[in-house]
Amino acid sequence: MLQDPEQLRRIVEGALLAAGRPLDLRQLQQLFDPLQQPDADRLRAALEAIAEGSAGHAWELRHTASGYRLQVRAEFAPWVGRLWEEKPRSYSRALLETLALIAYRQPVTRGDIEAVRGVAVSSDTIRTLLEREWIRVVGHRDVPGRPALYATTRQFLDYFNLSSLDQLPPLGELRELDFSEGLELAPGAAEQASEPAEEVAAAPSTAP
Repeated sequence: MLQDPEQLRRIVEGALLAAGRPLDLRQLQQLFDPLQQPDADRLRAALEAIAEGSAGHAWELRHTASGYRLQVRAEFAPWVGRLWEEKPRSYSRALLETLALIAYRQPVTRGDIEAVRGVAVSSDTIRTLLEREWIRVVGHRDVPGRPALYATTRQFLDYFNLSSLDQLPPLGELRELDFSEGLELAPGAAEQASEPAEEVAAAPSTAP
């Protein structure tokens, strides 16, 4: 087993920098030969040291539903985002309200969402959420027509820097947000030190 805590920290930090995606404890353990694999407690200690060492830096360690990742802090996104020519996507109030309802009331059908919002849900809205892999079909309600039941995904949690649904903001806080002008989000899957995520107070969901 690798004994040097500092060397372990550097190996884990290097892997997170290179991965370009979240890594969980099992994936981190697989970086090592079987006889050198650190246990979960030692890996958590290394991750804690990395998090503490990020103080004062433009990057941070975040724990999401899929694991741990290094990313640029959200406050630096306006500058770092200029490295990419693609403009941030703008999402409508209708899409964000639909996503929030799915996150807080899942699993729900399209009809459930329409009953709460009082207006029809566009097929484009559902298609966009499915294409972004923020929601998925988890079954069908046993009523005439068997409408699809929607729930949020692990990718949704990852995008919004959440490790579980328990980290969703209180619904009262969500109602105070002004969605009248829509909301711009960074393109892509929101992430690592090379591609910062802009944090948005929408709502997370169940991991698959």
